[in-house]
Amino acid sequence: MPRRREEDETRIGQQIDKIVEGIQNKDLEGLRRLYTTDVVSFDVEPPLQHVGVDAKLRNWAAVFTFFDTVSYELRDLTLTVGDDVAFGHAFGRLSGTLKDGTATNGMWVRATFCFQKIDGTWLIAHDQVSVPLDIRSGKGVLDLQP
Repeated sequence: MPRRREEDETRIGQQIDKIVEGIQNKDLEGLRRLYTTDVVSFDVEPPLQHVGVDAKLRNWAAVFTFFDTVSYELRDLTLTVGDDVAFGHAFGRLSGTLKDGTATNGMWVRATFCFQKIDGTWLIAHDQVSVPLDIRSGKGVLDLQP
């Protein structure tokens, strides 16, 4: 059983690598293959939730309209793997060069991924991205580093 868990953890890591690659290549169809059709995404921009792979891809398409080149970095990924569900959390940062030529280092966010094993493939069934909140000001804290 531990060997199977290690294999599943490796496969999930490969899926996460494909997410990074898909974002950096602005490859919407490649990203589509990484999500369940009914994925629920709690992303940083409104509305509160995006339901379904098409809604998730509209989010990525909107992001890609701002960038000429995109880079995505994950740090401190931790995975917990079960038989057919798994979850992971990490810090993520989207950065790159905007269409107007401005370079941006982006900001670090907290990312959670929930996977479901469907027909032997680990797909993202839920993801959430957030930033810490300064309660007094009601504003997100965007300058923290992992």
